[in-house]
Amino acid sequence: MPPLTSFTSPLTAAQADKLRGCLDDWGFELVEKPYTLYAAQKGKLNLAVYTKGPKILVQGKETEDFVKFRLEPEILGAAKLGYEEVLDPDAYSPHFGIDESGKGDFFGPLVVAGVYVDRDIARALKDAGVQDSKRITSDAKIRLLAGIIRSIPGAAHNVIAIGPERYNVLQQKMRNVNNLLGWGHARVIENLLAQRPDCPRSLSDQFANPSIIQRSLLEKARQIRIDQRTKAESDPAVAAASILARERFIDWLEGAGRQRGIVLPRGASAQVKAAARQIAARDGAAALRVLAKTHFRTAREVAPEEFGPLEEDSGNPDGPA
Repeated sequence: MPPLTSFTSPLTAAQADKLRGCLDDWGFELVEKPYTLYAAQKGKLNLAVYTKGPKILVQGKETEDFVKFRLEPEILGAAKLGYEEVLDPDAYSPHFGIDESGKGDFFGPLVVAGVYVDRDIARALKDAGVQDSKRITSDAKIRLLAGIIRSIPGAAHNVIAIGPERYNVLQQKMRNVNNLLGWGHARVIENLLAQRPDCPRSLSDQFANPSIIQRSLLEKARQIRIDQRTKAESDPAVAAASILARERFIDWLEGAGRQRGIVLPRGASAQVKAAARQIAARDGAAALRVLAKTHFRTAREVAPEEFGPLEEDSGNPDGPA
């Protein structure tokens, strides 16, 4: 296993102060770095304590020794590095991780992805730097990690993209985004079970009552245990699923945008509304049905004659109704 070259951890204010007082004794030199309380370096080892959190980021060839012999025993007061399997055994046991992308985006599909892991696969994902896609701002890195995930032996995976046309029909039928999301999770679980029929459980972030997924599973798949929890993205399988889902989502947006000759922005911002207005003016408001989730308030704001008056919507002004 290659040595650790990057490590991050939350700090309390007291821990951040204590660490700052130790740096001189440990031979570190303070350096300027934006958005930090302080930053320091020693040889090829760099650390930064960021204001937001606060949290520490350690990078360099000597990261592992620094974390094990300085940071954990003297500052954090807990030995976690190298003990992940002991502290979180479920993350290294056979299971599916399920996550989605596009739920809060006006343009584009709802994508649900799943990845199977066991101990060896989970360790390989961790070693490759796979983490929750929301912490990755580079599309190039998303695509790089997605390729790595697909190349890991045994890491069964499945991705389904519910394009806007079908999404809008299903949303009208189910009348609830969580029901639609549960349906998508169930389809991915069934597809993964075809590859790994003995997998005992699945894990996803908490978005609704697990019974929503359970009811959507076909009878032969209902024996699998459905687990949900907050911050499930810390699990290696869920993190890997989030990356595969994000990759499919950004690929769809870029492809559809090229076909229409317009950039389809992410989210539900003023920029998104401007693009929606441009499409409606050029191609007709009905064109949004094949590019966007039309139950969002944005659709009614941009084209009330097509999607209903804005006054009917009491939801978030920039999100789904």
